[in-house]
Amino acid sequence: MKRLTVDVAPGDYTVSRLPAGTEPPRIAAAGLVSITSTPTEVSVVCPSEHAPETEHAHPGWRLLTVRGPLEFDLTGIMAALAGELAAAGVSLFAVSTYDTDHVLVKATDLDRAVKALSEAGHEISSVPRRKLGA
Repeated sequence: MKRLTVDVAPGDYTVSRLPAGTEPPRIAAAGLVSITSTPTEVSVVCPSEHAPETEHAHPGWRLLTVRGPLEFDLTGIMAALAGELAAAGVSLFAVSTYDTDHVLVKATDLDRAVKALSEAGHEISSVPRRKLGA
């Protein structure tokens, strides 16, 4: 696996589940916002301060983003990250976008996750908080 640069985003993220058929919320927030609708649910990942109110909200996640864009024919990136984190006992929530891959880890596991990825040879970088539209 080639060495990746992984950016640790500032702030807390929430992973939420809304009932199937719910109108996807409009969320204008700096940082990652992912809304996925399936026949059985609407999943929302976003900065905690913008998370929809629902009984199925799980705050306390931190965002790690592989610096991209990544070519579509690259293989094994998510498998490598997941394997390295699993070996360190860190669970994850994965989100892929057109340009790159994102991994959310519980805030309580962030130090272990960063250590595991660093020891696997990846470069870890902290990114400053951006304002919306910046």
